[in-house]
Amino acid sequence: MVFSNHGSDVFPQGVSDWTMPAFGEPARLLSTPRRVALIGTYPPTECGIATFTANVRTALLEANPGWEVRVVRVVDDEPFEWPEDVARHWVRNDPTSLDDVVDYLNTCDVIVIEHEYGIYGGPDGDEILDLVAGLRVPSIATLHTILRNPSAHQRFVLQSLLDATDLAIVPSRSALERLNAGYSARNAVVVPHGAASNFSALPTNDERPIALTWGLLGPGKGLEHAIEAVAIVRESLPTMRYVIAGRTHPNLCSNGQDPYRASLVELVARLGVADIVEFADGYRGWEALHALVRSATVVVLPYQSRDQISSGVLVEALAAGRPVVATRFPHAVELLAGGAGIVTEFDDVPALARALHAVISRPDLARTMAQRSRRVGQSLVWPRIGLRLGGLIDEISGRTLTR
Repeated sequence: MVFSNHGSDVFPQGVSDWTMPAFGEPARLLSTPRRVALIGTYPPTECGIATFTANVRTALLEANPGWEVRVVRVVDDEPFEWPEDVARHWVRNDPTSLDDVVDYLNTCDVIVIEHEYGIYGGPDGDEILDLVAGLRVPSIATLHTILRNPSAHQRFVLQSLLDATDLAIVPSRSALERLNAGYSARNAVVVPHGAASNFSALPTNDERPIALTWGLLGPGKGLEHAIEAVAIVRESLPTMRYVIAGRTHPNLCSNGQDPYRASLVELVARLGVADIVEFADGYRGWEALHALVRSATVVVLPYQSRDQISSGVLVEALAAGRPVVATRFPHAVELLAGGAGIVTEFDDVPALARALHAVISRPDLARTMAQRSRRVGQSLVWPRIGLRLGGLIDEISGRTLTR
């Protein structure tokens, strides 16, 4: 089987009109039961990859009855116990743990590796190369980061992973273009980041408009710019609220101190917007988070990374049919091109403020954007992604390895 690595068959008429292609979507009830292992971080670890891995597992099981899908969870230390869905713990930089994990993986039909430089052991996560070197079964690498300007070692790690695996999955067309421009990938396809269906009508005009940002907080998320933009908007829209939901990334906290959040609180006070900016830092399960997203008039993603080829928060916003205001990081440019949102330049606070003001003050614009958001979001829900992934796994399962 040869996989397309050009992407024109994946996004035929632009991303705003994208629908799931037939390729990789057999009648799942006819599928041979597969034994699949996912490798990555996994709950209770708090990070985007952990959440993604959990969602992929659920989507595969729901779309592919009779399959066994278990997780090799990457950790710093071996836990005393773990749930049944975790088959092994891979302790970073522990050769004995690595050997045990490889032995288990070679009993599976297909391995799916969630790749992010920071989650595996060794410099730039190069311990993943020791793992794939021991595999005797087909493997897939899902690439969550493709840097525009990688170091020599980062480039080596990713190229070596591509050489050692049978298929690369990227979450967006921009990611595929970047991969093809900078690396040699024998087989690469686009499978979008999935989201849970959370569609509902926009809040009515009688309700106080809410701008919402959520996720793990930290520098690079652009929250300072969003707060500054809100300070501008409140002059003409004094009833609006800006809700920042989520915990600060644990790597930024120590000894019970959270200096990053404290800096945001200080900025809010200095700009005089403490009455309209709310920090919602408590834990939320999926139901509570989905309810919060449904309450939003507009979702704000002021991210500063030019390398962000995938955003789970963006996909969740679209799967709720919400208008989005975002900086022009690659995933936003791609998914919002059909009018589901407004994209602004990086570091342009006045432009961010104008975009927020337009969505909040013009219900007709917000409704149109919400309709287009819903159209994109319907193609990104997890059941469809589970079908797509299941089809790809079927197609490489049992292949004769060519490496």
